Amino acid sequence: MDLHSKFPFASKRLAVLLFVPLMAIVMACGSDESPTTVPAATTGPTGPTAALKSQVIENYARGVHHSYVVSLNSAIAMDGAIDRFIASPSAATLEAAKRAWLEARDDYGPTEAFRFYGGPIDNDDDGVEGLVNAWPLDEGYIDYVEGNPAAGIINMRDDFPVIDADLIVSLNEEGGEENVSTGWHAIEFLLWGQDLNADGPGDRPYTDYTTKSNSERRKTYLSVASDVLVSHLDGLVKDWDPNGSGNYFNEFLALDTNAALQNIITGIGELSRGELAGERMTVAYEERSQEDEHSCFSDNTHNDIIGNARGIQMVYLGNFGGVSGPGVHDLVAAADPGLAGQLEREIASSVNATTLIPAPFDKHLDEDVPNSDRGRAAVLAAIVLLEDQTDTIVSAAQSVGVTISVS
Repeated sequence: MDLHSKFPFASKRLAVLLFVPLMAIVMACGSDESPTTVPAATTGPTGPTAALKSQVIENYARGVHHSYVVSLNSAIAMDGAIDRFIASPSAATLEAAKRAWLEARDDYGPTEAFRFYGGPIDNDDDGVEGLVNAWPLDEGYIDYVEGNPAAGIINMRDDFPVIDADLIVSLNEEGGEENVSTGWHAIEFLLWGQDLNADGPGDRPYTDYTTKSNSERRKTYLSVASDVLVSHLDGLVKDWDPNGSGNYFNEFLALDTNAALQNIITGIGELSRGELAGERMTVAYEERSQEDEHSCFSDNTHNDIIGNARGIQMVYLGNFGGVSGPGVHDLVAAADPGLAGQLEREIASSVNATTLIPAPFDKHLDEDVPNSDRGRAAVLAAIVLLEDQTDTIVSAAQSVGVTISVS
């Protein structure tokens, strides 16, 4: 999608200028991370040394592995909560499963900065991204919806007598991109149901799993979908395991140095503008469509946006929580300290801007809400900052001898 043809830059600038107070707050906020310092021994006379580049690449690969481990562990905890709900459906156990989904979802969000270069998550041959995080989702493909109580795989006993992992994986995106049958959002829909509420998330009753028609099949589907997600995340952990043999971690470290750096920087550049600012925010903002927001059933979209923005910051600074070391910032600082500082500030500002978007995200999409509304202005402010920082990311890549192309 050409974001600028869909949303002319001049109109965005005008809208943001109408909301100067918010922008002032955003730009005044600092980064939560301490500035990194380039070790003198790894700074060459005209830019980053080969040693520093290698350190950045390895720290990134170890950080990716750590981040997927964190995501896997919380997904396993979610899977346990879902199992307990299925074993004993009640309002309390359903609520616990929802909380576990929200916690696991927040851990997954930053990992989206590891996409867009054909790694294990999204390579053309066997990348699992479409099975893990595909959206938007046609609810009626999985289960009943308002006005159609017999909709979905769950209610189609004759067509799909056995619900298992092979079935739901084979049906994912079969016949259309919105025919999503696996992943985060399939589980989300099965926990929350359709979001038909103006001021809150979906409110699927726990009785859908006790007395509702096909309740046992619904239990099976939810259980299988959760298990499949855990399996896919486990595969990503193994792909990036520093102690693995013949896996992608070793393949990544064996890449030409500039090719590896191109992948790393492409990931954050493409997420910043094409995916996050574009597909996930601008489309929903312009279309005013709840169907185009990411986690629409749970009203967790604002946290999805924050998590994605923080993933960009993690990669840039080289700080992945339990793993930290030289990051892209250090490389750029060795070549152009002013540019490195500029991008660090811009990323910190975009992260802070995402936190200023009031929840739930879908209330800013209502047709009756004017563009001057503070919530819509906050969404637009974050979009502009994410777009602007992408141009700086491209320049940062060039400063270290790498050329990237972003949407």
